Amino acid sequence: MRIGLFTDTYPPYINGVSTSIAMLKTALEKQGHEVFIVTVNADRLKYQNEDKIIRIPGIPIGIYDYRLTGIYPLRAIEKIRKWNLDIIHSHTEFGVGTFARLLAKQFDIPLVHTYHTMYEDYVHYITKGYFNRSSKKIVEYLTKFYCDKTATELIVPTKKTYDLFKEKYKVDRNVHIVPTGIEVERFYKEQFKKPEIDELRHRFGIKKDDFVILFVGRLGEEKSVDLLIEAQASLVRTNPNCKLLIVGDGPDKEKFESLVRKFRLQNHVIMTGKVPWKEVPKYYMLASIFATASKTETQGLTVIEAMAASKPVLAVDDDAFQMVIVNDLNGYLFANKRQYKKLVRNLMEDKNKLDYLSKQARITAESHSSKYFAEKVLDVYKTALGDRYQQKIEKKQKSFIGRLKNNVRRSFRG
Repeated sequence: MRIGLFTDTYPPYINGVSTSIAMLKTALEKQGHEVFIVTVNADRLKYQNEDKIIRIPGIPIGIYDYRLTGIYPLRAIEKIRKWNLDIIHSHTEFGVGTFARLLAKQFDIPLVHTYHTMYEDYVHYITKGYFNRSSKKIVEYLTKFYCDKTATELIVPTKKTYDLFKEKYKVDRNVHIVPTGIEVERFYKEQFKKPEIDELRHRFGIKKDDFVILFVGRLGEEKSVDLLIEAQASLVRTNPNCKLLIVGDGPDKEKFESLVRKFRLQNHVIMTGKVPWKEVPKYYMLASIFATASKTETQGLTVIEAMAASKPVLAVDDDAFQMVIVNDLNGYLFANKRQYKKLVRNLMEDKNKLDYLSKQARITAESHSSKYFAEKVLDVYKTALGDRYQQKIEKKQKSFIGRLKNNVRRSFRG
């Protein structure tokens, strides 16, 4: 199958969406499919044509480092036409997503779309608090139009997003729940040597007997990192060896740093700033548990990463996490700050429970491998293609049999 992945974000720019798309590309290629990428040039207003990757000009939109484009060069259209794609898979509703929709219609190619981002939770970055209600209505209209009116098949990562489309948006189309996979092997603890982890501990002043709570992600208001910091102020009063390790960067980093100073937690909260994508798995090795209080996730891939690293997860009780976290098996869901602190203290005091949860977390993560994810996505592609897929298989089989017969005839003539 020849597959085109259309996205507004792709490496070298790193976030959850770009990472999942890069992983999907690799997993699909391992199964023998050809994969092509159309994305935005993250660094400059320039068109770039690489091997099976087209980067078109984009402009910043004010949400982190995201860029959008409304520029669709003719040379890009001609290049994509020559790719002779069987399926177009878009990963954004706007910008490159609009390009995907136009090309799918022009070239009569089935369009599969994955909904990654709960846009209503991010409107405040653009409106700055003004017209939030009307802006959310606009976002809802545009999302429904793209996902319901133009996509052949729609993929969502969790039941939370499934319910958004079926119960709130009332979309009239197939919605496939396909949890995003990760390259779980990258996070396995056996991938790392003790000296390199010891060096990292030394760099951040983490002792072997410290109980380390890890958060990995963008430092934005919607991630609710302030809850973890405020809880830390209480935890260290009774457990001075408890440390909170925050890995990531974002628009609210200074706000969280100010909160750390307010509670005088400089010796108990470590903020690493931005970490290179390839280095992130090592930071999970420093943790005793992983924690997140974010209620804006569609899935929360860092939770799967933590489990792959054999780290139990404490997450706020939200639909995005309920399909992954099982209380008392691989972690716990908490309702509020008080419950979160109680769970942390219980795990600090019960090493046997911590070890059990760690083993089960690893087992849970294995069911979210990139291979399993790619297989599920391929099933959706086949649904979108319908009879086209079977006809293509039959055509290839006939072509193969024809070549085989010709070879046999030649051998007898010889």
